[in-house]
Amino acid sequence: MTTAGADLIWSFRDRVFDLSARTLVMGVINVTPDSFSDGGRFVAPGAAIAHARQLMAEGADLLDLGAESTRPGAEPVTASEQIRRLAPVIGALAADPQACLAVDTADAEVADRALELGAQVVNDVTALADPGMAAVVARRGAGLILMHMTGTPATMQQDPRYGDVAQEVRGHLAARFEAARTAGVPAERIVLDPGIGFGKTVQHNFELLARLEEFKSLGRPLLIGVSRKSFLGRTLDLPVDQRLEGGLAAGAVAVFLGARILRTHDVAATVRAVRIADALREARRHEARKP
Repeated sequence: MTTAGADLIWSFRDRVFDLSARTLVMGVINVTPDSFSDGGRFVAPGAAIAHARQLMAEGADLLDLGAESTRPGAEPVTASEQIRRLAPVIGALAADPQACLAVDTADAEVADRALELGAQVVNDVTALADPGMAAVVARRGAGLILMHMTGTPATMQQDPRYGDVAQEVRGHLAARFEAARTAGVPAERIVLDPGIGFGKTVQHNFELLARLEEFKSLGRPLLIGVSRKSFLGRTLDLPVDQRLEGGLAAGAVAVFLGARILRTHDVAATVRAVRIADALREARRHEARKP
């Protein structure tokens, strides 16, 4: 296995991921009745648990469990309701030592309970908007994903504007990364996500993906989530259930340009795609070392 520099090691609790070795695939499980891609399919605990095990069998390195939809226009879900939806699923899956569970929440109370039950990572789409979140992550020894979003899910797609989208998103992530570190979360526990589809137009999303190499200066691994998103649908004029190929193309290019984790609903296909993207990225690196 290749030995990574510090900026490609992601470690938390008893996990150490060397992200120079290969791209990780994070499988999405929406324990919600209203998510844009599969709303309602996995809201029952049994269905969510079975789906999680299927995604692990398909090669998911992590599972991202969310109980509050972040689709454009989504309304907030109370902490108690999020916990009610998540608790039986996390409780069942955490018993498997192979399962690495992330909780997709912006609420510190939900994160704390999920981590107590056995989740190991907090995926915070608001990048610590809840003032208590960083302290929870630090105290629990958890991993942390910080994502860029303009506004809230209810407002984020209402005419988003940037002067230079890549520069502004990078600056925001740099500031939130420093805020997390100041609050006691070590750098090696943190991953950054530019938030494709969160407060961006179609063109903003493509520009961010095209300029991913500029995010290397942040010194932390990048997570990218493009799976089934609306910018693919608008470009291809396709509904949610027909966006697989577009998502695989965008994800593979993102890996080639530096992404180290892909978040996806379609794990088996994504695992295959990123292995090719990893090989191409390694070939380019090898060529660059030649005298």
